[in-house]
Amino acid sequence: MKNLIKLEEAALFALSLYGFSQLPYAWWWFLVLILAPDLSMLGYLTGNKAGAWAYNLFHHRAVAVVLYVLGIYLNQTQSQLVGIILFAHIAMDRFFGYGLKYGKGFAFTHLGEIGKAKQQ
Repeated sequence: MKNLIKLEEAALFALSLYGFSQLPYAWWWFLVLILAPDLSMLGYLTGNKAGAWAYNLFHHRAVAVVLYVLGIYLNQTQSQLVGIILFAHIAMDRFFGYGLKYGKGFAFTHLGEIGKAKQQ
């Protein structure tokens, strides 16, 4: 099952690359912005619950899709860019096993435990 999920996420990442190619931005923007959603981890500075909430907001596929579709509807390429970057980042994270976070700590995700918590 794990390999099937990785294959699905790789396909979604490829879809995001195609979507980005349809936007009027240079490819270096993709490389610069692909890790930007991880800035949401700064929410963990205020505690596990707030950190999980902030992280999940920027790592929820529905948010990415809504921003992208809203950008199409309003003809706003900036919104489309943000949606595509979020979508790509989420697919990349899921491919590597990072899921949405639970409030009990960063290592506890909907895909299982990661990092030191997994080793214990």
